[in-house]
Amino acid sequence: MIKTRVSFKEERPTLYLISTPIGNLKDITLRALEVLEKVDLIYAEDTRVTLKLLNHYEINKKVVSYHSFNEEERVKEVINNLENGLSIGLCTDAGTPGISDPGYLLVREIKDRFPVVSVPGASAVLAAVISSGLVPEPFTFVGFPERKKGKRNTQLEQYKTYPHTLVFYERGERVLDFVNDLFLVYGKRKCVLAKELTKLHETYYEFTLGTNIENLNFKGEFVVMVSGYVEEETTDKKIIEKVEEFINKGYTKKDAINLTSDELNVSKNKVYQLCINRKTEEENV
Repeated sequence: MIKTRVSFKEERPTLYLISTPIGNLKDITLRALEVLEKVDLIYAEDTRVTLKLLNHYEINKKVVSYHSFNEEERVKEVINNLENGLSIGLCTDAGTPGISDPGYLLVREIKDRFPVVSVPGASAVLAAVISSGLVPEPFTFVGFPERKKGKRNTQLEQYKTYPHTLVFYERGERVLDFVNDLFLVYGKRKCVLAKELTKLHETYYEFTLGTNIENLNFKGEFVVMVSGYVEEETTDKKIIEKVEEFINKGYTKKDAINLTSDELNVSKNKVYQLCINRKTEEENV
């Protein structure tokens, strides 16, 4: 079955998902200002942040809190307001509702009953990716990583072989630990950190994972971007070097062959034969 939803077919109470500035107050669009003016009520992740925006543009509207801790209660309230004929605007602190911010649950509950209209605008993800110097398409947006180290590393493993640029959000006080985990899971890939986007002190840090970044300024919120997985050609030389690496670590030749086969995803017979050929060459020298 195909469901069809036409946003502007008729005048009905509507939920507007309004993108707001991610730093500079001028990031707001003319359409967003128009919608903020016309809605009957605004729900906001942080009422203080949204009121600052409204006051700057001289928009006088009632603003009610809508955040992750009261979302279930507010969903019912918004539905009731829509049923009573009110049009609603939803804003987050910065950027677009539903992207690593509250909004998804509300959209899911009302999309088949009332129009849901996106009012696009500034996006930290897009702003960071296009200026990072990493491949912009395709990219995979993951959002905030898991808080606990074990779960976080398991999460990172899921994306280990993605050839896409990977994009995360992270808070400043957790960035260093997160970048260390990225190196642990992904090895020496390119990484770009972006902060203070569209503000006066907008900054990009570009480095290779494994670089010591302890002296960077980690104040603020960051977009963390990592280059995608690139499959390396498994040459005969690389296979031999890997076997020797395991032998130097104390493994038997048999175990070194088995471990090399598993790590490089090549047959044990091929690894074994290359070792035999190498030994023969050395004996004939």
